[in-house]
Amino acid sequence: MSLYRNTVWLLKGLQEYTKGGYEAAARSFSEADLEVNVSGRAFIITGANSGIGKAAACEIAKRGGTVHLVCRNEDRAKEARKHVVEQSKNENVHVHLVDMSNPRKVWEFASGFSQNHNLHVLINNAGCMVSQRELTEDDLEKNFATNTLGTYILTTALIPTLKKSENPRVITVSSGGMLVQKLNVEDLQFEKGSFDGTMAYAQNKRQQVIMTEQWAAQHKEVHFSSMHPGWADTPAVLSSMPDFYAKMKNKLRTEAQGADTVVWLAISDTASRQPSGLFFQDRKAVSTHLPLASSRTSPAEDQKLMSELEELAVKFKS
Repeated sequence: MSLYRNTVWLLKGLQEYTKGGYEAAARSFSEADLEVNVSGRAFIITGANSGIGKAAACEIAKRGGTVHLVCRNEDRAKEARKHVVEQSKNENVHVHLVDMSNPRKVWEFASGFSQNHNLHVLINNAGCMVSQRELTEDDLEKNFATNTLGTYILTTALIPTLKKSENPRVITVSSGGMLVQKLNVEDLQFEKGSFDGTMAYAQNKRQQVIMTEQWAAQHKEVHFSSMHPGWADTPAVLSSMPDFYAKMKNKLRTEAQGADTVVWLAISDTASRQPSGLFFQDRKAVSTHLPLASSRTSPAEDQKLMSELEELAVKFKS
């Protein structure tokens, strides 16, 4: 990774990704965009037991949406449901226990969900940043299994259900960190060279942005978008990046500020009028590359990513 990319990204982040960056951007937001009643519409939010996922669940539930919280930990999921119901006065909040790093379980969940529920909006928010190279029981690298393959399988499996709905959408919570990475389709599971959890995460987030662009081209009936929530004060940031958190904690966004663009993309009419497949930050489509950063890939490389994921995903489909 180049020093240039890192430096440009950090300067951009200090200006745009902080609480101050959000407050500056919010001056041009239209309040009317979120004055929406979404009763009758169903939303899945992965990783919804804390942080940005839980904050988005609250905002959507307040506006009448039926919210499906997809979480790994039962106790924390029940706590999150209780919190969302109390905040929103909406009982249509449901818990589903799924480990997104287990591809078989993701396929099973998607299949069962499709048979029993309708779905209008999928929010791919679950993520992890494991600092050492760790393998799952399926011999998959943990970050890749959760952030990339889990997201790929869940989205692919639910696209047929989404297509049956009016105004279907898929929002994937990526990260501005992906700007420092160029897709490396030759080493998706970080088997070569030394392992860096932060860079693995950023590479996964680049993969998510490319997946979003590819899905948008393939499935015109569904509106796809990816987004960067900025640097938010969440339990995940505290646990996975303690040094960064300690340095930045006074400048970090609130969870609600981090979730704002997720909610906007999920419910506003303005968002659905944007072209499909774009990457958003503070309710605006922004470039997926830093200037002069040499992080672009060829259409063949992007296609190869999708083919590799398809091949891997099918292995775990029962």
